[in-house]
Amino acid sequence: MRRLDFTNTQVASSETARDINRSVVLNLIRHRQPISRADLARVSGLQRSTVSLITEQLIEEKWVINGPTGRLPRGRRPTFLRLNERRAILVADIRPAQTTVALADVNGRFLSQVAFSTPADASAGAKQISARIHELIQAHPKLVFEGIGISLPGRYDESTKRVVFAPNLKWREFDLKTSIEKATGLPVELENAANACVLAEIWFGHAEKIRDMVVVTVSEGIGTGIFLNGQLMRGAHGMAGEFGHVSLDPEGPPCTCGGRGCWEVYGSNRAAQRYYHDSGRGSEGPSFQDLLSLANAGDALAVSALEQMARGIGRGMRMLVAGLAPEEIVVVGECTTQWARFAPIVEAEVKSGMLFGKPARIRPAEGNMARLRGTVALVLQKHFGASARAAALQAPLLAKRKAVG
Repeated sequence: MRRLDFTNTQVASSETARDINRSVVLNLIRHRQPISRADLARVSGLQRSTVSLITEQLIEEKWVINGPTGRLPRGRRPTFLRLNERRAILVADIRPAQTTVALADVNGRFLSQVAFSTPADASAGAKQISARIHELIQAHPKLVFEGIGISLPGRYDESTKRVVFAPNLKWREFDLKTSIEKATGLPVELENAANACVLAEIWFGHAEKIRDMVVVTVSEGIGTGIFLNGQLMRGAHGMAGEFGHVSLDPEGPPCTCGGRGCWEVYGSNRAAQRYYHDSGRGSEGPSFQDLLSLANAGDALAVSALEQMARGIGRGMRMLVAGLAPEEIVVVGECTTQWARFAPIVEAEVKSGMLFGKPARIRPAEGNMARLRGTVALVLQKHFGASARAAALQAPLLAKRKAVG
């Protein structure tokens, strides 16, 4: 029997309970909008008076607004609630070649975006991002800006507030968060791109009932975001999930991290470009998008390069299946536009390395803006919260228990 330790416990205060209830109601409105107060009480299991008190507070804080009025055969006509789309979030997706800055409402609907070439150093990058953010703020004077979310192709250490590992970006260690906060006057949240894609799947996709999932971002390199037992794994210094830089062959091609034979040198966009170049098509190889177009046009060497890339992706995924046993592996990247070409090869490679049971479901991400959507969720989760999400998922069960009792 497991021994319980009662030496370091803390009883939840009434304020904690209020905060949890508030988050539950806010999260339920987000998921089920438009929704009436009566339905909120029914689904959450909370007393109607409690729901009424919380919703009035949310309306006063301008998180929620009254929507249309419903019609019933008899009785009082309900007023439906929805999130206030005047609350907005600014986001940025930093990639080695291009950075995108965008504006989204509280429901993750994008209102505006702009892209520019990523500067060679972090200081210049911070200035460019801040300048674009100022332009978006000035262009939308009626919006209330909640904060800024940023995804990057590297790892961010929350304890030092610095980007500590971004070999493909080639920026030196830099306090990007503080720099942009000072320039804009808004709070900034940073996250690894693969972790941001996990948040996008959980918040805006259909993965809410998945407890164990890995997101694999395939672009200039390969990143992985790990979602286990309903929690996003960050690890020490935010380094959890760097499978892209695990060596599959110590004698393999050099990697940007300084090692050799890393997963990403076999399964990334750059790997496919290298395969095509090595086939003898000249020194100036095509972009990855060009490679996809060539394959669609029937270019045999382009098809072969993409198939080699697919085998590389599947080969690395064996590590994920053997080490983490996820229910799902979600792929994000340009390669998903030709997923019918990639899927059979990736799945066969993963299946060939299975130790036991059925292989994880492998599927492409929903939509084509996973990184940006994830940074929206990165900002919103401070108000909606992981605990609120879990509680919202349990709400139907709570209501059922209440009805039985």
